[in-house]
Amino acid sequence: MMEPISITNLSWSYRGIDGATSAHELRQARVILQRELQKSMSVSLSLVEWYEMVNELHDRIARKALELCIQGMVEEGFGQPPVPYAFIVFGSSGREEATLWSDQDNGMIISDAPHATKEEYFKELGNRIADLLEELGYAKCEGKVMCSESLWRKTLADWQKQLFEWSSDLNWEPVRNLIIASDMRFIAGESNLAEAWLTSFYEQFRRVPQLSDAVLRNTVKHKATLNILGRVVTERFGEHAGGFDVKYGVYIPLVNSARFLALQHGIQESSTLKRMERLTSLEAIPFQLTDTCQRAFTSALKLRRNTPVVIREDLQQSSGFLDEKQMKQKQIHYELRETLGLVKRVHRALQRQLRFAERRRP
Repeated sequence: MMEPISITNLSWSYRGIDGATSAHELRQARVILQRELQKSMSVSLSLVEWYEMVNELHDRIARKALELCIQGMVEEGFGQPPVPYAFIVFGSSGREEATLWSDQDNGMIISDAPHATKEEYFKELGNRIADLLEELGYAKCEGKVMCSESLWRKTLADWQKQLFEWSSDLNWEPVRNLIIASDMRFIAGESNLAEAWLTSFYEQFRRVPQLSDAVLRNTVKHKATLNILGRVVTERFGEHAGGFDVKYGVYIPLVNSARFLALQHGIQESSTLKRMERLTSLEAIPFQLTDTCQRAFTSALKLRRNTPVVIREDLQQSSGFLDEKQMKQKQIHYELRETLGLVKRVHRALQRQLRFAERRRP
C-alpha cells in the first residue's frame, strides 16, 4: 500500500511512479496518487501547494513514461537516443497549472549534432510517448500540440527558424502558435537545448516590436461572461445548460492577460502566478492591476479545481464547467461574479492599451 499524503510533510511518496517497470504499474501509481490528491482538497493544503503537488505528479509520470519508451526502443534494437534532446511541455502543464484531468501538450527539441538516423529515431520516440501518455490517461491534444507531430518536434536550428517565421507573420494562426510556445517548460533530457530555445524565443520580441501588439489582439478576445446588468452569463443550451465554463470564461482570460504583460516586459516565467509576481516586483504596471489579477487568478484556480469530476476507468475527468446545481449555491455564485468583475476590469485596461497601440500605428 502507498503511504497517504502527509499534510505536515509535503515530501510524500512517489515510489509507485519512480519504481514502475510497465505502463500498467505507472497507470496504477497515477490512480492511487491522484485519489490521495483529490482527498487532500478538503484538508489543510493551500491551493498553491495542491497545484504544485499535482504538477509534480504529472512531471514525474512524464519522465518515467519517457524512460519506459526509450527502454522499449533499446529492447527492440533502436538503441539509445542518438543525440541529446529535450522533452518539453506547453499549455497548463507548461504553466504548472494542470489539473488532475489535464490532457497532453508537449514537444521536443533535438540537438543539431549530425546523425544519420536521428529524424527516424525521434519520430518513433515522439509517437511512442504520445501513445503511452494516452494509455496512462492523458488524452491526446485536440490541437495536436504533441511531440508526435512534426510541428512540435524539431531540431534546435529548425525550431529557431520556426520561431522566426511565426514572429514575422502577425496573422492570427502564427501568433496563436507563438502564444502556445510562450508557455514552454523543460521536463527531461538536455536542459541546455531548452535554454537555447528560450533565448531564441525572446529574441523575436526584441526583433519585432509589433509582436506585442499582435499578441494583445489575440488576448482581448474572450466569451461574454457578465451581462449589462452585471449578472453571470450561463450556458443556455446543451449538456451544460445552466452551468458556467470556468476554463474559457474566467481562467484562460486571466492566463492570457498575464502572459501578454509578461511578454511585453521580457519576463521569462511560464507560471501565471510567477508572471504576476515578477510584474509586481518590477513595478511594470500599476500595483492595483497586478493585485487585482492575482486575487482573480487565485479564485479562478479554486473554481477550476472544484468543477464536478467523474471517474472513468479509475481516472478523473471534468468538463471544466460549474454545473447548474453549483451555480445556485450563493457562495460559489458570489465568488464567481466578483472574480468576473475583476476579469472585466483587467480586460478593459488591456483593450484601452490596444486602442492606443492601434492609434500609434502608421
